[in-house]
Parts: sequence; C-alpha cells; structure tokens
Amino acid sequence: MEQDTPNRRARALTCQQRVRESHLGAFARAAAAVPPPGLLLVSIVSIQIGAAVAVNLFPAIGPIGTTFLRLAFSAVLLVIVARRTIDGSARRHAGLLLLFGFSIAATNLCFYGAIDRIPLGIAVAIEFMGPLGLAVATSRRLRDFAWIGLAVVGIALLTPDIGSALDPLGVGLALLAGAGWASFVLLSRRVGSVVTGGSGLALAMVAASLFTLPVELVSGGRLGQLDLGLLAAALAVAILSTALPLSLEFEALKRMTPRTYGILVTLEPVTAVVVGAIALHQGLGPKAMLAVACVTAAALGVTISDRRGSPH
Repeated sequence: MEQDTPNRRARALTCQQRVRESHLGAFARAAAAVPPPGLLLVSIVSIQIGAAVAVNLFPAIGPIGTTFLRLAFSAVLLVIVARRTIDGSARRHAGLLLLFGFSIAATNLCFYGAIDRIPLGIAVAIEFMGPLGLAVATSRRLRDFAWIGLAVVGIALLTPDIGSALDPLGVGLALLAGAGWASFVLLSRRVGSVVTGGSGLALAMVAASLFTLPVELVSGGRLGQLDLGLLAAALAVAILSTALPLSLEFEALKRMTPRTYGILVTLEPVTAVVVGAIALHQGLGPKAMLAVACVTAAALGVTISDRRGSPH
C-alpha cells in the first residue's frame, strides 16, 4: 500500500531517484534536523493513521469510494511534485505504467476491503506475507525459508478464527493485497529504472485512480453523497497515507541505507495493532497478538539475514 499502501521496502529504489530531483524547501530543512529513523517511524505511524481515518469513511462512502478518492488526491499531489520530471520516457513506457497503475489500484482496493472486514493489525500482518514470500522466492538460503515458516505459523494461529471472529473474505482480500504488494516490488524496480525521476509513480497513481473509478460506479458508487467534510477527510487520508510518508521517506533515505530502512519497516504490523487499538478500538486477543509477533519477527529475520548475507 499503499499502500496501504502499497510496497514500502521497494520504494527505496524510487525514493533514491526522486530525492535527487525534488526541491522540498523548508520541509527538507526541518526534516534534515531529525534523525533518519525518526523520520521513518513517523512515516510508518502516518500510514497507519491514514488507514484508520479511511476506516471511518467507509460507512459514508464505502471502501471502494474511499480508495478512489485516496488515489485521486494522491495522484494530484504526486503529479504536482513530479511535474518537472515528466518527459518522453513516460510515453515510451506507457504500457508498463498502466500495468503499474493497475497493480496499485488492485492492491489498495483489496487492502481497504480487508480492513473494512477485519482488524487493521491483522490485515497488515497478513498482507506482509506478500513481500515475505517474494523475498524467500528470490533467495537460496535455507534460513529464509525458516523465517517464512515462522510467518506461516503466525497466520495459522488465526485460521481457527476464520469464519467466526475473522471474516473469511477479509482474510482473502488481505492475502490478495499482499500479492499486490509483492507485484509492486517487482514493478517499482522496473519503472524506476526506465522512467525519469518520480514521474513513474505519479503517472501510475493517475492510472490507478482511473482504474478504480469504474469499479466504484459499477458497485453502486456513493460519491454523490460527498460533502466538504468527507472530501477533507479523504484528502487527509491521501496526505497521511501517501504524500507525507513518501516525503519523509525520501528525506530519510538520503541518510539511511536501504537495509536499515527494511529493518525499520518491519515495525509496520505492530504499529498497525497499536493504531487500531487506539483509533479504532480494535483490541486483539493473545493469540492474534502472537500471530502478529510471528509475522513481524519473520520480516525482521529475513531483512537481517539478507544484511548478513551481503558483502556490503
């Protein structure tokens, strides 16, 4: 998510290109005074708060309408930032950008559908299976398979609750969001290597919002019920879930290695549990907390294992 995001770890590649071309003025000067881990932690919290605000919009405009507005507002904000980097490379790779946009739209639709049905912390933990699975699929080290096994144990702990305490459709959508997150990893790397600066992500976000609009209309769209309060809340979701965290991550990555970034991002499921408990009153039982802990430990283990296996 973008997620919610969509892939946080893979965005490191896009971030490193965009920070060199962005001019953040006063924001950059203020952010430069904060240690990089602090910036990233604020980014992680911001994304989960944005998800909590989104959940509160669901009763009024539904998860699909919320997804469309979040993507549309995010697209506008990103295009404004990246407008000077848009060039012929985007036109030459239009098909790739459309595929990237479809991946972003599908991931966000599935994730918002999931958190409409199951607690935020559990949804994020299940979604983490996507990038974890990709990490293991591209690894030849046995210890990485042990880590993914730990994550599977965590998800297995939730299995008895599926159909009772946990909506099976919500669990399925969270798994699909994880698959979308994994696809974002692969597509982000490809787009970042062939499209100039941050224009690839910005234009893909435009495509994502356009892909989402017909889904909203077919589902019986409730966008006609919008008022200024709902629009302001949707804009807040876009800022908290996309604009602010991306900006903070861009600044942090100037002074942080991608591996350190990856380690800190593993705090996301735990952060989602805390935000869900405080903002949405979604307290989790001991078994669910253990499941989230297993996934978090697995994500941390894969990241540290990768760090030790690298000569750099």
